[in-house]
Amino acid sequence: MFLYNDYTTWVAKTFGHKIQKIAIDAGFTCPNRDGTKARGGCVFCDNKAFNPPYCSSKNSIRQQLEEGKLFFSTKGNAQHYLAYFQAYSNTYAPLRRLRQLYEQALSVEGVDGIVIATRPDCVDNEILDYLQGLNSRTFVEIEYGIESVNDDLLRRINRQHDFSCSREAITATHQRGITTGAHLIIGLPGQSREEILQEAETVSALDIDILKIHQLQVIRDTQLAKMYEIEPFHVLELDEYITLLAQFLRRVGCGIVIERLVSTSPANRLIAPHWGVKANEVALRLKEYMHEKGYHQGDLSTETLNRRCL
Repeated sequence: MFLYNDYTTWVAKTFGHKIQKIAIDAGFTCPNRDGTKARGGCVFCDNKAFNPPYCSSKNSIRQQLEEGKLFFSTKGNAQHYLAYFQAYSNTYAPLRRLRQLYEQALSVEGVDGIVIATRPDCVDNEILDYLQGLNSRTFVEIEYGIESVNDDLLRRINRQHDFSCSREAITATHQRGITTGAHLIIGLPGQSREEILQEAETVSALDIDILKIHQLQVIRDTQLAKMYEIEPFHVLELDEYITLLAQFLRRVGCGIVIERLVSTSPANRLIAPHWGVKANEVALRLKEYMHEKGYHQGDLSTETLNRRCL
């Protein structure tokens, strides 16, 4: 039974073999940290909470990829990789520098393409035109952090761009034939259930191929942690998240690939919520719940007729 358009199945169909992402910290910052737009970054941001042990800007791109290959060699038999430029805003540099970094990653044996995480206000036509050309000879995905479609929420979390900025960047990327991803956080402070479900419809109307979703986490030493200490806000519990996520997916067009459903952080960094389960268990519980209820991705979406399920 089709429950949702999962990333593993999409990878098998797209590449014809197992593929592993290897995260890279290329030493980028972002305009929300260096003073161009603000300092301190988004209220939730803490890269230490998700950088793997081999991922350090002190090492070259090649070294990080080679260490990543060794790291994953004990976890499976993948011999094909995507270089994942993950930390901060990975298009926030002159094109000459970007070209050097991306080409270095693609020169590493076994690397079949690149995934570039960035902000929608950190791309321009020059960068997108270059990536369009690169996409003609290898796999390229741009993953945009949109986080919310609500401008009030974006201001509250100090995002320093609005939703129209996300929409414009996504459209420009899609028009160039580049695989386009989006990242969304569910359960931001003050976000209602109705707003979350409406976001699913809004996101489905974007020209995206891949969607990553995760629950809000309050991480130590972030501005969000200070906000939570001063005036605690509601964070989603596990069962609440699963039922909400199921309803969210029902409103997401069935042609959109769901790459991630949940995020985990080191226990010593996490303030809330404490679920005590791994990401794969959350996915399993979600699938069981959706199967029991007879739900599937897109069964309530007005976009379903416009996007063919893979």
